[in-house]
Amino acid sequence: MSARMHLSSAQDAHPRPPGDSDAYARAAEVLALLGDRTRLVLLHRLAGGEADVSTLTRASGAARPAVSQHLARLRLAGVVSTRKDGRRVVYSLPEGPVRRVVDEALRLTDR
Repeated sequence: MSARMHLSSAQDAHPRPPGDSDAYARAAEVLALLGDRTRLVLLHRLAGGEADVSTLTRASGAARPAVSQHLARLRLAGVVSTRKDGRRVVYSLPEGPVRRVVDEALRLTDR
């Protein structure tokens, strides 16, 4: 998986034509990134507002080093944003396609 994925913007309402194999590869990378329980929990929590690693560790129930690794992967892929607040790093999930995919994936389980 590439360190920096190219996710389409929210304005890009038209998917690439089916003949574009690169589009399929990028879509598979995004789905693989989102296909982890802990990352889904982290993204769902961040959809509710920004949080630091300690807050996300409590929300996910995972070990702090694992949460940090998942967040690093999400950050490198450009899925989450960060800002410094003193010594703390605060994570956020911008509005856009990833947030919608996470929401829809969780809705699928409600049916």
